[in-house]
Amino acid sequence: MSNERIAFLKGHGTENDFVIVPDPDGRLELPADLVARLCDRRAGIGGDGVLHVVRSAAHPEARAMADEAEWFMDYRNGDGSIAEMCGNGVRVFARYLQHAGLVGAGDLAVATRAGVRRVHLAKDAAGGAAGDVTVAMGRAELPEEQVTVTVGDRSWPARNVNMGNPHAVAFIEDLGHAGDLYSAPPFSPAAVYPDGVNVEFVVDRGPRHVAMRVHERGSGETRSCGTGACAVAVATARRDGADPAVTGSPVTYTVDVLGGTLVITELPDGTVEMTGPAEIVAEGTLDPSWLRAATA
Repeated sequence: MSNERIAFLKGHGTENDFVIVPDPDGRLELPADLVARLCDRRAGIGGDGVLHVVRSAAHPEARAMADEAEWFMDYRNGDGSIAEMCGNGVRVFARYLQHAGLVGAGDLAVATRAGVRRVHLAKDAAGGAAGDVTVAMGRAELPEEQVTVTVGDRSWPARNVNMGNPHAVAFIEDLGHAGDLYSAPPFSPAAVYPDGVNVEFVVDRGPRHVAMRVHERGSGETRSCGTGACAVAVATARRDGADPAVTGSPVTYTVDVLGGTLVITELPDGTVEMTGPAEIVAEGTLDPSWLRAATA
């Protein structure tokens, strides 16, 4: 790898930013330490994670999904660890495919470790701006375990929500009470999340309108978390007594994140849809000497 010129792009969705590494044939190895170096904001390109773009048929974890989805999002957290799913990442992944001329506006399927996700790329908006991207994020699971999260001397009950990856959603009075979120907020009982958890802190902004901050497992505080926004919307709906499976009517929440706004809709069949922006901001190649040092 160290002698190759490896292409990359940089993109973000509501300021949840990613290094994109196109690798259609699955030839690149991305060890955890290299991913962490790529995501380093001072000595690398900088990002909350890496979107490794591989054809499903070329990746052992995605071959079974190749008939449904041509492309596999091999997502890595900023510390190099592997993640099941990233909602903002799926939108940026789809935007990259469009940017590269591999797909057009309309519907497509993306394979992830949490299963196939259906994506809709809206046509360009007025003025040539890229349209929003909608992702069918699957159904939320609401395990029964009771969870408590703690920051400093404050503790809150948290709703356990799984969106293909684990979340603990805590409703608080002030987002400042969440602290700096550099390190993972302690939670109990530890057995509920044996592999760690994404923790969302939520305040109300108005009817069906909330704001959140998040500590993402493996990345620290990020400007946005798509699966987290979905988990927050579902948890808030249940707190508010809304369940589309019972009423037969969809419920929509606006979720403000530090990097912008996402719109989350839960449908009567349980599917959660997320709509928001996705942008490609730069592209280039990794310097071979940097890459040699990074992989030494």
